[in-house]
Amino acid sequence: MILLKDVPEEEITRLILKHAMEDWINYVKSDVIIVGAGPAGLTAAYYLAKAGLKTLVLERRVTVGGGMGGGGNLFHKLVVASPANEILDEIGVRYEKVGDGVFILDSVQMIGKLLSAASDSGAKIFLGVDVEDIIYRENPLRIEGVVCIWSAVPIAGLHVDPIALKARAVVDATGHDAEILNVVAKKIPESNLKLLGEKSMWAPEGEKFVVEKTCRVLPGLYVAGMAVNALFGGPRMGPIFSGMLLSGRKVAQLIISDLRGH
Repeated sequence: MILLKDVPEEEITRLILKHAMEDWINYVKSDVIIVGAGPAGLTAAYYLAKAGLKTLVLERRVTVGGGMGGGGNLFHKLVVASPANEILDEIGVRYEKVGDGVFILDSVQMIGKLLSAASDSGAKIFLGVDVEDIIYRENPLRIEGVVCIWSAVPIAGLHVDPIALKARAVVDATGHDAEILNVVAKKIPESNLKLLGEKSMWAPEGEKFVVEKTCRVLPGLYVAGMAVNALFGGPRMGPIFSGMLLSGRKVAQLIISDLRGH
């Protein structure tokens, strides 16, 4: 017979509230806030936290992985090309070589390993959080954080004031919609930010484009993943994720260099 410890309902609630609030209070100010827990966002979080930077990931859904979860048209496989397999090796993803520099792997394992790598390296990930605005300063123009609200609030059609979280760097890793960049372009005209919009599919070109164009957009604001293609007018690439992983690693390297003054 298993002697299961009794935990009263009120104690369960108390523990959840106490420790959740401690995490939120601790991350009111971070080194880096990444918006979006897809492949680029989780990869960036892994490298940033591994480098010792206080890293927070905000995801509006209550799941992670972005476009990886559906694989290719709900088939459970993803394709990765070299040299992105270096990242797979580093975080322990199993894959099969199916051509010269081409690899196939399970979407669920990719999500699990990326999530585990980011979390184990020290990144904090909050789910169900919708980033609806940013914090900025002028003279000179700089992005200094995000404004967020529970995702359930807009779904319910409620009007509730949001809360603000500060950071030295904010990463738009929201994917095709480039949500943070769109907020900046719309609400801060002096940013002179204009989104060209994502083009139709051209997988090889899209893979290269997303890595090459990953960058610092404004002081304090960076872009990675498919938001890059939405900003600069690059083509989509579908269920091949090498560019996304390499973009996440590149943006992390840029931020580490900027924040450490290299």
